[in-house]
Parts: sequence; structure tokens; C-alpha cells
Amino acid sequence: MPFLLSDSLKIVIVFSGPKKYIEHPHAHFIWVIAMKKENLEILLEDIKGKFDLVLEGHDAIRHEFQEKIQGLSEKVDMNSFEIKVLNKKIDGVEERLSKKIDTVEDSLTKHIDAVAVDLTAHRADTEVHRGYKVCEE
Repeated sequence: MPFLLSDSLKIVIVFSGPKKYIEHPHAHFIWVIAMKKENLEILLEDIKGKFDLVLEGHDAIRHEFQEKIQGLSEKVDMNSFEIKVLNKKIDGVEERLSKKIDTVEDSLTKHIDAVAVDLTAHRADTEVHRGYKVCEE
């Protein structure tokens, strides 16, 4: 049964016979391919086996990638949780420090005001005695 590729090329394949012929009518030559149907089936079975091995390899790689992605996803989730916990701790420390700073600032303001009152009283007392005059530069 011929298979026409174009007007000038005709391929004839007969699987039941011992030989296959490829004919080119314009060049007047014949190629003989000595391959029986059984040889072709063996070759196709070998190709199928290799293709199955490639598919198994792809499945193994895909499974490994999925495991790695799952592991990374779990690590990201754990890191997100830890970051939230640390943010809460930092917020707590910030609040306590702000309160402490406000308390110290109020205390220092009171002390500075007391020192200013004492200094004013001392200056007035010093000027009263013996004619000393305190001047600021």
C-alpha cells in the first residue's frame, strides 16, 4: 500500500514481507530497509519503556518539589507567627519605656524647678549680705 508524500515521492511499506522499499520514481533508485515487524515492535517497546522512565523521573521530581514547597510554606508560617510574637513584645517594651521616660521627665522637671527656686533664694540672700551683687553673663 503506497503512501504519497508528494507527486514525486512514493513510500511503499509492507510489514508482512521480509523487506521494505522506499522508491523515488524520478531518480530511479530503491532503498531497501531490512526490518521486520517484530524488530519494529521491539524498538517501539524499548522507546515506550524509556518514555515511562522519563515520566517516572518527572513524577519523582514533582513529588520532591511539592515536599520542599510544603516545608518552606511551614517555615514561612512559623516565621510569620514568631514575627507577630516579637512585634507584640516590642510594643510592650515600647509602652513600658514610654511610661518610664515620662515618669523620669516629670521627676527631673520637679527637681529642676526646685533647684531654680533654691538658686533664686540663695541669690537674693547673697545680695543682701555685704553688698555683693550676682550678675549673669
